[in-house]
Amino acid sequence: MMLDAPREPGLLKPAVLWLLVLAPLFFASYGFATWYTTQRSDVGTYVFEWETAMPFWAWTIVPYWTIDLLYGFSLLLPNTRHELKRHALRLLSAQVIAVSCFLIWPLRFTFERPELDGVFGWLFAVLAGFDKPFNQAPSLHIALLVILWVIYQRHSQGVWRWLVHGWFALIGISVLTTYQHHFIDLPTGALAGWLCVWLWPLEHPSPLRSVRLAKDPKRWRLALRYLFGAAIFAIPAFGSGGGWLWLIWPAVALLLVALNYAVLGADGFQKRADGRLSPAARWLFAPYTVAAWINSRLWTYKHPQPNEVVDNVWLGRLPDGDQLQPFKAIVDLCAELPLNPQGRAYKSLPVLDLTAPSAEQCLAAAQAIEQLRQQGPLLVCCALGYSRSATAVAAWLLHSGRATSVDAAVAIIRAARPRVVLHPAHRQALENAYAS
Repeated sequence: MMLDAPREPGLLKPAVLWLLVLAPLFFASYGFATWYTTQRSDVGTYVFEWETAMPFWAWTIVPYWTIDLLYGFSLLLPNTRHELKRHALRLLSAQVIAVSCFLIWPLRFTFERPELDGVFGWLFAVLAGFDKPFNQAPSLHIALLVILWVIYQRHSQGVWRWLVHGWFALIGISVLTTYQHHFIDLPTGALAGWLCVWLWPLEHPSPLRSVRLAKDPKRWRLALRYLFGAAIFAIPAFGSGGGWLWLIWPAVALLLVALNYAVLGADGFQKRADGRLSPAARWLFAPYTVAAWINSRLWTYKHPQPNEVVDNVWLGRLPDGDQLQPFKAIVDLCAELPLNPQGRAYKSLPVLDLTAPSAEQCLAAAQAIEQLRQQGPLLVCCALGYSRSATAVAAWLLHSGRATSVDAAVAIIRAARPRVVLHPAHRQALENAYAS
């Protein structure tokens, strides 16, 4: 393995301290949940019929056990105190989420494991002495696997990275082939793991630090719509079971989108400076992101091309590869969809869909446009190229003196792209930015 950056000195001591906190806490909380569940008479099961064909492979107890070693060594991988703290908080959060779920809705594993002897039999016997067949969904093993995979692949490259991918895949399979978990535990465990990675990102502040009640009534209306959408998916998922359980994924995605509108803002989508969403956001928001991309293409089906506004500044939707070719620079106002600038000069200023940029965002967009247009043809874009990006171009027209009023700026934009939609909130943001 090779580290990707110079290592801060003095990380061994805090790494060991974190391990001394996390390990006893894990055994205490997990052991309590197991003990408490054994006292209960309401422990259910959730097994798909096809799972009866699942093979038992005794040898996979070896990769199953290795997650404990990988857990301990993972605290030695971070190069900075920031990375170490975020990684430790991810591990702690996974534990809190999983143990809480075990206490709220415990499930029991139902398959009988064959009698074993030798080394494999001993490993299973040691495991059975602590890990009773109760605490199932979400699988803490899988949640930790996601968190550990994120940091190990981050600190590996070349053949080592491929070995990391392969071994972690084997660990994921082993939770089924050792008869430790039923299938429902795996996707719910992965969901919990990605939620922990999203809660404690490396490149962004934690969403928990962005919690502020939205003041814009429109954001609250949109939050309630997405919350209603989450309920629409959750009701059949929990009411019908079976394959309907996959609807938990879009339900969670829409719930997180609702939180973005209500309290987190655009930062909740974790769009990075390179235009991509964070890996956790990609997984958690995937059902919503796919739907948002399809929606953007349907709305712009008859008008996919960008339009030149003035002086080689173009306005359009989030481009695909072919539409990107003529441009040397991009200013991107879209929060919810990723964009690969393919090496071009690029500035991301994420704004929530169907909301107006703030006066500060208008000024920042105007300055970015003026700076990046020096590179050559510049595209200013959002999902559709009708509102957020149009507001940014209007701000630039005002900022650069090409328009002397908001009405004049809007008229210039509409002459180039007639379908732009600028509501009173967009105009007010421009008025506030221009007045300041």
